[in-house]
Amino acid sequence: MNRLKIGRIAKFFFSLILIFLILDVHLSFSRPVQDNKGKAVLIIANSNFRDEELFETKDVIEDSGVTVTVASDSLKTAEGMLGGETKPDITIETVEVEDYDIVVFVGGRGATIYLDDLLAHRIAKKAVSGNKVLGAICIAPLILANAGVIKEKRVTSWPGVCEKIIEKGANCTGNSVEIDGNIVTANGPKAAKAFGEALLKVFFKTEN
Repeated sequence: MNRLKIGRIAKFFFSLILIFLILDVHLSFSRPVQDNKGKAVLIIANSNFRDEELFETKDVIEDSGVTVTVASDSLKTAEGMLGGETKPDITIETVEVEDYDIVVFVGGRGATIYLDDLLAHRIAKKAVSGNKVLGAICIAPLILANAGVIKEKRVTSWPGVCEKIIEKGANCTGNSVEIDGNIVTANGPKAAKAFGEALLKVFFKTEN
């Protein structure tokens, strides 16, 4: 085989390899990124949610690689009790519990709108029946109590609502954070970071 023919064959294979490399790079960029870290939805009131309970909890969860969606009763910019603002991603009406691994109700004065809200109760019940990690902080554990999903569970909450939670059949301790199965609760803004860490502890344990 002469050198000219060998050169043509080598050039052909080199061109073929180059084409495959270009195609592989193109497919890598066009291929959707797979989210294997999990998804969480944090439910807030559009007015008077507690700032730390949203922002600190959200930061802890996102730092682990879990994607966070913020849901509210309105898509208007939500304002916290301390003046913090956030733009909700979705409304609570469009929350599909099966799309998330972690479902959280954030406290603050505004959370009272969900205490007797049937949609909020339905979300809590679906989270439990779907074996999701279900969290609530500050006064929000009363939402879970009114939904009937924490009977005989060890939980905590803001001191002012602990007695009402006990009346609903739960054991409310008043501790900073409580974990009982897939239920994670915390007693207020000072526990927000520990609350986020507890949610992740339960999630990554159940994921494995």
